[in-house]
Amino acid sequence: MSAEFKHITVLLNEAVDTLVDDPDGFYIDGTFGRGGHSALVLSRLSERGHLMGIDKDPEAIICAAERFGDEPRFSIERGSFAQLEEFVRRRELAGQVDGVLLDLGVSSPQLDNPDRGFSFMSDGPLDMRMNPDVGESAAEWLARAGEIEIADVLYTYGEERHSRRMAKAIVHERALDPIVTTGRLAKIITEANPAWEKGKNPATRAFQGIRIFINRELEDLEDCLDQALEMLKPGGKLVVISFHSLEDRIVKRFIRKYVKGDEHLPPGIPVTDDMLNIRLKAVGKAMKAGQDEVSDNPRSRSAVMRVAKKVR
Repeated sequence: MSAEFKHITVLLNEAVDTLVDDPDGFYIDGTFGRGGHSALVLSRLSERGHLMGIDKDPEAIICAAERFGDEPRFSIERGSFAQLEEFVRRRELAGQVDGVLLDLGVSSPQLDNPDRGFSFMSDGPLDMRMNPDVGESAAEWLARAGEIEIADVLYTYGEERHSRRMAKAIVHERALDPIVTTGRLAKIITEANPAWEKGKNPATRAFQGIRIFINRELEDLEDCLDQALEMLKPGGKLVVISFHSLEDRIVKRFIRKYVKGDEHLPPGIPVTDDMLNIRLKAVGKAMKAGQDEVSDNPRSRSAVMRVAKKVR
């Protein structure tokens, strides 16, 4: 891996310290990335332990082969973490997983490489797919989507309050010439943004919204959380690091739902924990990166880690 596109793992020790209880256990790194968390997990496992990595990105799969190709305690699956149950059942380990780790969002190498089309900071092809072999690129979607659909995506996934102005500008400009580069899209969005936020590039929210939509990030997260709950063993841990308020909201609500259990039970009858169907216990409070980590890696400033343990 070139130093230019190096990835700095966020909340590395905190996540792995929380995740790994049993050195003989079976663990899942649902977002392998460049293997930062995986390497530390493997250092905590015995010869009987095993770690399964999952990642959509072909470059991550190459990295896994280079770093851990000779490691018998490690295996990698190319795909979405929304396929977690499929990968676990293939190993006949449903309900026997000791821990699942998800480090959400886009990795630094993806952001920093202009050829991937994630960033407005440098010009490159407008792709944005974490798996470039599947689905529409951002350029293809923007070429066919209607103005209302574009505005809805920018508002829903990017929380961009000027989404309508930006969508109108995109539709106008694509009629003049196809929008196929990140530089041109960033220019269009920037010029359509009437109120720049201090310290934030005016294209930030729009690019983020398009990326999340193109990769089905929120839908895949919801699917993965449901599957992880079923695949974990009682006592197994779910550790999720999110970088976006929409992601964190989904994780927070998911944990709260299964910590509280069923709320709509017939009135007037004694209620036990079994009847409530409580399936998770929250472990500690939400954790954020410390001041030293944020100073070393500014991208960690928005990270939030939530942890839950399966009860039943």
